Amino acid sequence: MRRAAIAIASTAMAVSLAACGSAAESGDKAEESNGGKAKGDDITVGLLLPENQTARYEKFDKPIIEEQIGKLTNGKGKLEYLNAKQDATVQSQQIDTMITKKVDVLILDAVDYKAVANGVKKAKDAGIPVVAYDRLAEGPISAYTSFDNEEVGKTQGEALLKALGDKAEGGQIVMMNGSVTDPNAAQFKKGAHSVLDGKVKIGKEYDTKEWKPENANANMEGAISALGKDKIDGVYSANDGMAGGIITALKGAGLAKLPPVTGQDAELAAVQRIISGEQYMSVFKSYPAEAETVAKMAVSIAKTGKLDGAGLETSTVDSGTDKGIPSVIVPVLSLTQENIKDTVIKENYYTVDEICTAKYKAACDKIGLK
Repeated sequence: MRRAAIAIASTAMAVSLAACGSAAESGDKAEESNGGKAKGDDITVGLLLPENQTARYEKFDKPIIEEQIGKLTNGKGKLEYLNAKQDATVQSQQIDTMITKKVDVLILDAVDYKAVANGVKKAKDAGIPVVAYDRLAEGPISAYTSFDNEEVGKTQGEALLKALGDKAEGGQIVMMNGSVTDPNAAQFKKGAHSVLDGKVKIGKEYDTKEWKPENANANMEGAISALGKDKIDGVYSANDGMAGGIITALKGAGLAKLPPVTGQDAELAAVQRIISGEQYMSVFKSYPAEAETVAKMAVSIAKTGKLDGAGLETSTVDSGTDKGIPSVIVPVLSLTQENIKDTVIKENYYTVDEICTAKYKAACDKIGLK
């Protein structure tokens, strides 16, 4: 499954957020971070993840990265892992901890992409290259991998228009975007607007603090109060966690039929909501592909000071503070009832038994999921 996931990632290397750069340029960029010092397999990789409310980080990212580091270093590489639990100040302290531990390379998924810039510089000054993971942090980043975030927003917007049917022209929706501290949220939002603007009326739009479902729930209650429960034809939700809070608010308003709600991350609860018809779609992103890619990047940079050893084709991306950062962009898919078997089940995210619990057995039977 994971070899297949990397094959999927490889098909997307031509997709870039900026102009393409050569492999030589990518290698030079990475080499600048640690002076080009070559090391053996006995390396230590630091991993800083942003939060533990989203299921993906503990279920996929951390264990896959750890497994891949072992494979790429003949079992000699070590992982130092910390989770910031959505606290930018804590993450800044964790960078200091990784510097003190003298890790050879740091994989960073930033809580606040701007606030972390000083920490990234401190790491570089200490001779520790930083690979930005999933979110493009500011500061002197050596490499970056993520999904095509604008494409995520476009995928969500297109799915919502499809679900709206006749109401796709002139219908009224609510937009529930992610946190302003997450650069990906702005890209999801941009992508969604590029599809939705001019087609539907956006009755209310929110940037949801910290991506928290409870904040999305409160925002949705406000939108229902302001617009009227029967005047909302659909809801753009930037991720699955918020979709859960939104759907709770819609059900609490006493709607006989829920409007279509989007999502992202293919969380188990969201997949079950999709099967039952409470949530229209999610965005399937191959976390194994992303995690294996960042492990290859980090190990290659730690061992050789270059990306050449990672065996990856790279494009380049610019952050708010740096240009020409070598990057690998992984593709995404719209997840609906129709392709659950070909996505989350085929890639071993969940088993049919995990999805089709007693509560959802009838819904699973109805769509032929057995």
